[in-house]
Amino acid sequence: MRSHFIKIISVILLLMVVSSCAARKPYPATPKERSEPAPKSGPQSLKEPDPKSAKAEEALPPAKTTYHREPTNGYYHFIEAQFERKKGKLDEALSHLQKAINSDSDSIYLRHELVKIYLQQQNYNRALEVVEKIRAEVPDDLEALILFGRIKDQLNMAEDAKKAYNEVLARDPKQSQIYLFLGRIYFREKKLSQALGVYKTLLNHFPESYAGYFFIGKISAEQGDSQAALKAFEKSLELEPDLEEPRFELIKLYKALSKPQRIIEIYNDILKRNPKNTRASMELALFYIKTEKSAKGTALLERLGLRSKSDMEVIRTLIRLYLDPKKYDEIIILIRGMLNGAPDNSELHYVMGVAYDNQKEIERAITHFKRVHSDSKFYQNALIHIAFLYQEQGNLGEAIAFMEGVIRKIPDNPEFYLYLGTFYEEKEDFGRAIDYLKKGIELDPSNPKLHFRLGVTYDKWGRKKDSIQAMKRTIELDPKDARALNYLGYTYADLDQNLDEAENLILKALEYKPQDGYITDSLGWVYFKKGLFEKAAEYLQKAVGLVPTDPIILEHLGDLYMKMDQKEKALGFYEKSLLNKKKDKQELEKKIEELKKD
Repeated sequence: MRSHFIKIISVILLLMVVSSCAARKPYPATPKERSEPAPKSGPQSLKEPDPKSAKAEEALPPAKTTYHREPTNGYYHFIEAQFERKKGKLDEALSHLQKAINSDSDSIYLRHELVKIYLQQQNYNRALEVVEKIRAEVPDDLEALILFGRIKDQLNMAEDAKKAYNEVLARDPKQSQIYLFLGRIYFREKKLSQALGVYKTLLNHFPESYAGYFFIGKISAEQGDSQAALKAFEKSLELEPDLEEPRFELIKLYKALSKPQRIIEIYNDILKRNPKNTRASMELALFYIKTEKSAKGTALLERLGLRSKSDMEVIRTLIRLYLDPKKYDEIIILIRGMLNGAPDNSELHYVMGVAYDNQKEIERAITHFKRVHSDSKFYQNALIHIAFLYQEQGNLGEAIAFMEGVIRKIPDNPEFYLYLGTFYEEKEDFGRAIDYLKKGIELDPSNPKLHFRLGVTYDKWGRKKDSIQAMKRTIELDPKDARALNYLGYTYADLDQNLDEAENLILKALEYKPQDGYITDSLGWVYFKKGLFEKAAEYLQKAVGLVPTDPIILEHLGDLYMKMDQKEKALGFYEKSLLNKKKDKQELEKKIEELKKD
């Protein structure tokens, strides 16, 4: 079937070549030409294995020239699916491939391709459904078994994935990528001996596999065997001299071994081979500064700063390697040096502002955010940061004045109205808050954040019906908004209304945020309102464990123990709630006073 299918594809491709109406250059006409060479197995190519192309069993029949602008047969749709997939348009590729399958529902090859698109879309459950049907029909299909293992791996079902990969290798020990997938699982599980065994077996079959030596180096380093690790990484580089990752691993080892000269040599080797390696430049600059060679570090950073004006990869690397992992001290050192080469770079000032914000150095953060120019893609985010920093300083009036000034200059950004409405809500000027939120909704009617905030503000203003409508609209716009699902469910519970619907809403919210203490409390409160006290206790106790100092949750548990006639426990939780409550204490104080009288 597969050979027959590919032969007809080749005919279609040949027709497309000669067609005067061809919209784009087709793939090569023969299966051999269409198949791509297998990638080298290694740290830079742990990607989806390419499908194996079948060889044609006989010569192709001569092709007749046709002039159809848009063929409707399955082979045309298969070719279109390949084009769209190459361009990254996975939905379009999926649509074409499904049409091809409709034309040839018996084709296992087409269904393999379908699974691979689902994998790229991270739609693992759908991919699993298709591959399990293939395996039921063709139990000895090795490609389906490989795909099954990859899906299970992505779903973190390690035992199933390992079983599948081991079966693949038992049937075909020459599947080099499978050793890498299997070894990776063992390494992730910290089963280093098993991982080492897998990579050694890989080297038995493929002695020139630089990836095998690379991962043996990683395992040896993890086991504390520095010499074995050094030897393995050097062998990896001997086999593939242009690799960078083994060099970075060697640098880690030499840092642990306190070999500064060797570290500098390897960094310089990386930069000689690739002068634009941003990671190596940043790490070497920091190493120079930390080892009291500041002049060399400063010179490197100044050059990086100059580059950052035209090369966004510098900013992306800063964010990926230092800002996202919260290495704020290091990123501040780096940007200080880079600003010497680019003192007006808005992107550098923005990242510096974020770093100082996270270090709670508010004035410095504001200073850098104010140096972000209006033509920067970070400009509007910088303005929002400034307003929130004023609020964080306790200067709500300045935050409001600043954001109102921003809106006068930029009146068409709905996010600005969201934040200004939030500031007025905090000020308890609910009328103005709602006015600004509604203006934001006029600009962007489908923005669920604006509708959610409107619902919260209505609730605080005592307009429950309006709040419920706003939350319903939020859920219509975003059915997975756990906050809105929880808010609406809790509102119903608090009003003693629609308790079954409230339970369903909150259970759905918990699907998206299973460890959220506030949502857990809401579900406990629904069961309390339903009179299901044992069930309520289960969830309220869990909620207190997740958020131990929230006064509302503590008070809810106190109310439950009162209903269960466990007054000492009730008093204990009321008193804890009072300690953490900042306002509206009168009702709680009354509960405590009455309990103490008893």
